Amino acid sequence: MGGTFRSNIILANHLAERHQVEIVTVLRTRESPFYPVDPRVRLRTLIDVRENARPGWAVRLDRYPSRLVPRADPRRGDVPLRGDPRLWRALRTLRTDVLISTRVGLNLLAARFAPRRTVVVGREHRNFTFHDDAMLKQIGRWYPRLDAVVTRTESDRRDYARILGAAAPVVTLPGELPPGRRLRSSLDQRIIAAAGRFVQVKRYDRLISAFAAVRAAHPDWILRIYGYGSLEEDLRAQTNRLGLGDSVRFPGPARDTEAEFAKASILAVSSDNEGFGRTIIEAFGCGVPVVSFDCPRGPREIITPGRDGLLVPPGDVDALGAALTELITDDGLRRRMGRNALQTARHYDITVIGERWEHLLSDLVAAKTRAMGRADLLR
Repeated sequence: MGGTFRSNIILANHLAERHQVEIVTVLRTRESPFYPVDPRVRLRTLIDVRENARPGWAVRLDRYPSRLVPRADPRRGDVPLRGDPRLWRALRTLRTDVLISTRVGLNLLAARFAPRRTVVVGREHRNFTFHDDAMLKQIGRWYPRLDAVVTRTESDRRDYARILGAAAPVVTLPGELPPGRRLRSSLDQRIIAAAGRFVQVKRYDRLISAFAAVRAAHPDWILRIYGYGSLEEDLRAQTNRLGLGDSVRFPGPARDTEAEFAKASILAVSSDNEGFGRTIIEAFGCGVPVVSFDCPRGPREIITPGRDGLLVPPGDVDALGAALTELITDDGLRRRMGRNALQTARHYDITVIGERWEHLLSDLVAAKTRAMGRADLLR
């Protein structure tokens, strides 16, 4: 589960309405995907690591990390050495018009090994500032081979454009919401929601501290934090230490976050950094206003302060609590922001974002066809 996976599946499902689409995943860890995949989308796995899989002798290589994925990629450990020849072969033998790779390490490999006749688009989901100098060096070396780089925020687009120059076009295409009617919040439930992995960057410890001050004045409100991760026990211990009892709840990961957000009246975002802020547009789609730290980079590009949400200084727990209290106590403001949030969400519907993808891919395929035709003439 996670925003990156959710986003890629929504895009694949949409493109499958007009094209043949295949999702190639390096690892298979579960029987079926966490999020629904259109039956027209083919699924292919390079390495099956489920408990009932029969990997054979090559499983011995799983104790070693990939040699293909750059050392600077923080997700390098996800790809065992056993996967290297399969990943290389999958890229070299591709028979497709377009390949969209979905994270920096895979973008680099696609740039190196995908067939020249294939349009290769590197999709960036992470915040540009997460990359260290070693990764930026790899990006500067290999990304010029990509036909395009797609970022989710304008801030990231400017940074990639700065280091790539004219070597590869960089385009902003934000996260997308799935099609169809969505549940709408009544905004009268005394619930604050948050969702994401329980990792340090999400700073749910700060959210819980801010909520402790809110609860002192409004004991009938509760905080629900959806997700999972290594810090869950620490967060539960903090909740008990602050005497919050059942006012802070951990329902686990939500398969349908929008349905859960429709039960809430406020969404809270307490991250130090966000690559985009997928939960924000999901809350907007339910007519739920958002209170967020003004962290790099997504929230400030999605939320219009005072219109569909509130932004507070990064890391300021008191300000976060005060903003939550403002929406709790001002019913009219909360409802006005909720209506505006619904209007903002329309810009992120897959029917809108999907058309922009279609135009981009069509232009890239046409440009590649012309370039390959000229190359054939020069032989």
